[in-house]
Amino acid sequence: MSRAAIVTASDSGIGKATAVALAEAGWDVGVTWHEDEEGATGTVEEIEGLGRRAELRRLDLTQLPDAADVIDELSDSLGGLDVLVNNAGTGSSSPFLEQGFDDWRHVLDVNLNGAFLCSQRAARRMVDGGRGGRIVNVTSVHEHVPLAGAAAYCASKGGLGLLTKVMALELAEHGITVNTVAPGEIATPMTGQHDEDPKGKDRPGIPMGRPGDAAEIAQAIVHLASPEASYTTGTSYVVDGGLLLMAAMANRMG
Repeated sequence: MSRAAIVTASDSGIGKATAVALAEAGWDVGVTWHEDEEGATGTVEEIEGLGRRAELRRLDLTQLPDAADVIDELSDSLGGLDVLVNNAGTGSSSPFLEQGFDDWRHVLDVNLNGAFLCSQRAARRMVDGGRGGRIVNVTSVHEHVPLAGAAAYCASKGGLGLLTKVMALELAEHGITVNTVAPGEIATPMTGQHDEDPKGKDRPGIPMGRPGDAAEIAQAIVHLASPEASYTTGTSYVVDGGLLLMAAMANRMG
């Protein structure tokens, strides 16, 4: 029996690395994109090159609630659904006193409301399918710690972290696990690094001394999606090179 996964925003960065890693591990994959159709097509080609099936759809999480229809479309095309990775996300940079409501709402729609709706559609499919499932929400270290100038982003990621725990409680009886992966700085387009090799980049504020690679996040997600993680639910898997460990060091280093 084939296994099916959906990875939102799998046109580049963490999403692309995750979709390809899941294909390497034996999943057929639903790929979604918002702006970069060419990048998503490249993801599909990589998946198919690994001998797995791929389905491609555009997903615009500013068009809620109808955008979540894509989860049902992909589930139908793939013949079921075993794994959903909510990777689509956006951010903004604005002081709290100047934060515009439209910008606030945009970030919350994409990062939190969209993830809620996609997860709900996916979970209903998994319950109906009767074989359990995995939902992995990609958050950020800012699920756990604040960042000045990023009120909307932090609120959305913190909210998604606690939503994950509620989902884990309610869906456990159906054999569905729900977890987050919380990356630190990763060399991807979202951080202005365009999927670059991070190993030559110096980051003295991170114990590991460099940004992370998208593939390192992808492997954490693949683990949580696997049968080996069947007893792990409601957790936040922080993958940040030790960044959060530095909080207590700020005074000493100032």
